[in-house]
Amino acid sequence: MKKSFKLVGLDCANCAAKIETAVQKIDGVQSATVSFMTTKMTIEAEREEMPAIVEQAEALVKKLEPDVKMVKA
Repeated sequence: MKKSFKLVGLDCANCAAKIETAVQKIDGVQSATVSFMTTKMTIEAEREEMPAIVEQAEALVKKLEPDVKMVKA
């Protein structure tokens, strides 16, 4: 299952890469990509694991980049 999110307030490519790397390390994530150009993050994981993964991803984004908000795309 894939879910996409808009990263509102993402303003540097380095920040995008940092978020992408951190989200890829969450248990259960099959793939995670962050596009700085579109400020979009896509997470792929099993359906039943997705709610917990999204919660962890939101916490990571807040920790790494406090000014960035993760919004459902």
